[in-house]
Amino acid sequence: MIEPDHPALSIGKQCTLLSLSRSSFYYTPKGETEINLALMRRIDEQFWRRPSSESGR
Repeated sequence: MIEPDHPALSIGKQCTLLSLSRSSFYYTPKGETEINLALMRRIDEQFWRRPSSESGR
């Protein structure tokens, strides 16, 4: 998508052409913490045990 070594277009210009902020280009996600992953697993387990309990009616 963006070529950092492009000879004619700077990274800033490429980001502008794609309507993308430069900070979004440089952003690297940190990932999930172990605690958060454990909580998500527990929520999934509860959901799969009773998938219809949230339907309301």
